[in-house]
Amino acid sequence: MLRNNKNQKYICFDFETCNLNLLSLENKPWQLSYIIAQGYKILEEHDCYIKWDNLNISEEAKKITRFDYGKYARLAKDPVQILSDFEKYLYDEDYIIIGQNLLGFDVYIHGIYRKLLGKKPDYSYTKRIYDTNCIAKALKKDMKPPSNMDDLIRWQYRLNDFRQKNMRTSIKAQLKQYKIDFDENKLHDSIYDVRMNLKIFYKQLKQVDI
Repeated sequence: MLRNNKNQKYICFDFETCNLNLLSLENKPWQLSYIIAQGYKILEEHDCYIKWDNLNISEEAKKITRFDYGKYARLAKDPVQILSDFEKYLYDEDYIIIGQNLLGFDVYIHGIYRKLLGKKPDYSYTKRIYDTNCIAKALKKDMKPPSNMDDLIRWQYRLNDFRQKNMRTSIKAQLKQYKIDFDENKLHDSIYDVRMNLKIFYKQLKQVDI
């Protein structure tokens, strides 16, 4: 069980983007944050602003993420190097991958990121994903996960598509559920979200046998 494995390596990540379109190359990821952990110990934090010459962020995305162009222009760095550093962990099979709604959003944004740099999307890492949104739905429905990893990812994809009225599984809803202190005004900043997301995952490990 992961809850007892203090040596297991994790990467928890999140993108902020221009809009919600999962097909358009105009939906550029402009912030990528990820945490590297081993067991319950955080080893590294990375908060990366990705430099693009043309960035067309929707007004809604600007509002939700409190986008600050001055800050972005000051901190944005080479997208090639950021992706390379990130993928050293992402494609390392020693790492379990954690995130909120990764299967419904962020894996596609990663694919867009690669396309923007002239690379083909490579989703081979998805087999190691534990999506906290899917796990939250399973816990609310009292659904037990399969023990086989191949079955586990298919199980999560089914949960990703599952919808039920009044079922709240957002990061905000889960933080409230687990009584984790948080600042609502900082949500949707990807570095803050991954910090909170990892806390949620550790709470989930106490409830689900994975």
